[in-house]
Amino acid sequence: MLWSLIKIILFVALVAALAWGAGYLLEAQGGVQVTVMGYEYSFGPLQSVIAVAVLLLAVWVVLKLLGLLLVIWKVLNGDETAWSRYRARNRERRGFEALSEALMALASGEGRVAMAKAQKADGLLNRPAVTNLLTAQAAELAGDRKKAEETYRKLVEDERTRFVGVRGIMKQKLAQGDTDTALKLAEKAFALKPKHEETGDTLLRLQAEKEDWAGARRTLSTKLKNGHLPRDVHKRRDAVLALSQAREVIAEGNSIEAREAAIEANRLSPDLIPAAVMAAHGYIDQGKPRYAARVLTKAWSVQPHPDLAAAFAAIEPDEKPAARHKRFQALLKSRPEHPETKMLKAELLIAEEDFPGARRALGDLVESDPTARSVTLMAAIERGEGASDTVVKGWLARALTVPRGPAWICDNCHHIHSDWKPICENCHSFDTLEWKVPPTSEVALPGGVSMLPLIVGALEEGRPDRAPDAGGIEEAELVEDPSQPGSKEAEGTK
Repeated sequence: MLWSLIKIILFVALVAALAWGAGYLLEAQGGVQVTVMGYEYSFGPLQSVIAVAVLLLAVWVVLKLLGLLLVIWKVLNGDETAWSRYRARNRERRGFEALSEALMALASGEGRVAMAKAQKADGLLNRPAVTNLLTAQAAELAGDRKKAEETYRKLVEDERTRFVGVRGIMKQKLAQGDTDTALKLAEKAFALKPKHEETGDTLLRLQAEKEDWAGARRTLSTKLKNGHLPRDVHKRRDAVLALSQAREVIAEGNSIEAREAAIEANRLSPDLIPAAVMAAHGYIDQGKPRYAARVLTKAWSVQPHPDLAAAFAAIEPDEKPAARHKRFQALLKSRPEHPETKMLKAELLIAEEDFPGARRALGDLVESDPTARSVTLMAAIERGEGASDTVVKGWLARALTVPRGPAWICDNCHHIHSDWKPICENCHSFDTLEWKVPPTSEVALPGGVSMLPLIVGALEEGRPDRAPDAGGIEEAELVEDPSQPGSKEAEGTK
């Protein structure tokens, strides 16, 4: 409000000053005389002021005309002008609009539209690093692999975008199944940017698939230095790689190097069951049974496993059942309530023909946590105590329907493996196998379970109330293997 009043006052004062000046000039005497080429011009005071104003306007117009002529001359010569700068700004604005539309199309999953907009932006903007990357990603989304690879190769030519180009081509080769080329590209990308976590993971997986264990261990060490792996995880995975390297050495027949590699793997991760087994066999070959027993006992205290028991039995392969039972006390005293310990003790007692003791060793395992192996052991106990064929077949038939027990299962895809491997057979993930019970699933049998006792025969009182079809199981199977087929403790304790 006050500012508006001040502006009005200033305007009125200006008009009054102009009016006073004009009146003063009209009343003033004298003037200006100008002689040009013999002609004399006389101007009064007011006329003189107007003439000066007209002269200044004429000079301004002339200067502007000269500036316009100079601009036209520069345009004709190709020099940068205000017009060219205007056109450049307009071109850049349209280029960024096309770039934004390409990004929106890419986020919306419209690959073809994104590619067209990216090419338009590439024609308007002089920023190939951005437009080429966008074009490559749009081509991948549209399924045009050839265009994507061509564009990634353009990115490789620029030092600033070389890593992005190499990584993009690597992904293209992985999608095509060309793992040999992908491995070389992963090594190059990792050399360009060793702190890139995803590239390190990809390189480690490819090296493990190609069984380049030494290279994989170097990559793993680099990841540890860059802070991408906790120290305990690095130690475990390094042990897995050392174990895999030892297996390769064994395949080549270099037993001394294999023993050293196996012992190193066990040192890095004492709870790694395959490493403990291989290290124990290495000590056995060296004539050091105490070291082998120590390694296996330590691993058993962490995770009881059939392979550990089999390796422990291999320390003294020709001993009598009673002596073996006594020596196995080192394992049996550790984790006594673990199902694996109970089944191991039962197998040792079965080998001694102490069937009542074996039944006591199993306890209620066949009821609380039945597995095919524990139920088969129960069948062996029944056979040893002189039970009828009907009872034995009933236990064997039940072994077909109870869970199979722990196995090597991939944590990533839940694929079940028969033996431990550093890489999953199904999803090719590294160090994801764990010894655990697989997920249970219902098994539908023709005719239903209720009629199976009629096929097997009536069970004696107090025996299992379910007796599925024996499926042609012969008594010879029980005699040949009193435990689950494939059980390594049974092989070591017979």
